[in-house]
Amino acid sequence: MQYKDYYAILGVERKASQDDIKHAYRRLARKYHPDVSKEKNAEEQFKNVQEAYEVLKDAEKRAAYDQLGNQWKAGQEFRPPPDWQHGRTRSYSSDQADFAESDLGGFSDFFTHLFNRAGSSREGFQGFKQRGSDQRAKIQISLEEAFHGATKTFQMQMPEIDASGQMHATLRTIKVTIPAGVTQGQQLRLTGQGGAGIGGPAGDLYLEIDIQAHPRFSLQNKDIFMTLPITPWESALGAQIKVPTLGGAIELKVSPGSHAGQKLRLKGRGMPSKPISGDQYVILQIETPPAHSEEQRKFYENMAHVMPFNPRKDWMI
Repeated sequence: MQYKDYYAILGVERKASQDDIKHAYRRLARKYHPDVSKEKNAEEQFKNVQEAYEVLKDAEKRAAYDQLGNQWKAGQEFRPPPDWQHGRTRSYSSDQADFAESDLGGFSDFFTHLFNRAGSSREGFQGFKQRGSDQRAKIQISLEEAFHGATKTFQMQMPEIDASGQMHATLRTIKVTIPAGVTQGQQLRLTGQGGAGIGGPAGDLYLEIDIQAHPRFSLQNKDIFMTLPITPWESALGAQIKVPTLGGAIELKVSPGSHAGQKLRLKGRGMPSKPISGDQYVILQIETPPAHSEEQRKFYENMAHVMPFNPRKDWMI
């Protein structure tokens, strides 16, 4: 089956208005009508013009045809996309400038395969139906919004079909509810919020969750990690320390003799999830206070004398 460039047949641009298409059709129909034309191959040319106008004058069929894209060349071997669907549409009604179908002798295989035309113009034809394209986008949210859930409103360009059947991008405002406990890379499906369909339903919008970096917490799947700075005496003697979580601050017990890098688990304090929520892990980091004054320096010297300690005693040097 050969591809037909209906715009080239009528000699109009792909963005031509309906008036431009109608004027081009009338001019060429009179030029090639078999009863009056002396042009070479007038009958075949007339059929091509009539078929091109049948498609481009109808907003729905024109939009369907435009979905094929403009990379095809006239006469090139063509097969329709596998996801095209067909269904009954309104009956064909010719205007004063059109010619009866008896003048045509039928449409081409290209037209028939695309639009599944059945019967005469008075009996109606099978119209093209295609579901709208699915669209994909990323949405950035904070870690707090991922934890608690949120409602977000944003704008994005979406393919729409105008009254003339042309596909173009339209800025659409979209509102989405982010459920509590979403994770990085998770996709949310918004049914019917994708590209407009042609005689069929709109596609879906898939939003990929992108959780922004947090200054204090990091996220690994459903678990939350944070580093907790403590003093040497809190490490040695133990302490009760108030630590932040995304669900609110809690008291954490640091046992005597705790060491740097030790990981303490706060069960169920990670991302909410069913049946089991994640955990929060607190990693201890010992911060040594600087010795700015002479008194502070002497304190460290006295501590080194009273508490002799060599963390490298087992090194083989």
